[in-house]
Amino acid sequence: MHIKADGIVTGIQYSPSPNQDERPDPTDISGIVIHNISLPPGEFGGGWINDLFLNKLDPTAHPYFKKIADLRVSAHLLIRRDGEVIQYVPFYQRAWHAGVSQWDERDCCNDFTIGIEMEGCDDQKFEHIQYQQLARFIVLLCDYYPSLSTDLIKGHQEIAPGRKTDPGPYFDWELLKSLI
Repeated sequence: MHIKADGIVTGIQYSPSPNQDERPDPTDISGIVIHNISLPPGEFGGGWINDLFLNKLDPTAHPYFKKIADLRVSAHLLIRRDGEVIQYVPFYQRAWHAGVSQWDERDCCNDFTIGIEMEGCDDQKFEHIQYQQLARFIVLLCDYYPSLSTDLIKGHQEIAPGRKTDPGPYFDWELLKSLI
């Protein structure tokens, strides 16, 4: 497994999301943001996350989907509960994962970060295989991008406090650090 020049990881599924655009500076990749997502909320499996990132979410399939079917969001990577990893946006491109956000004194975190979604929610533990995969991809990214380091990882709640709560209190930062 490696990152090709086109920003795509070999050996994993690539499903290009239309929810991406050019970064202001494609060489400025200097942070990783960890998120959680489950669709419907608190439920795992199925293709709903994929449908959301590909703008194919059926608003009639679940009452919650009516609220979010028109959202245009994406992430660079999704790590499913079983450890499967799907890439939606090449790393040199801007994924639409952070929204209104600030990392230290820098606004617009989408401009310079990589967004990684963990299939999960704020009130349940994540699977060990997810941490293993997350650590594996963080190391891969840090090796490929010299501007990244394992110290440059934050949760969505840290860059959008008061607006976002993910990856939530059940995300085990110490376990992640031990695996990196």
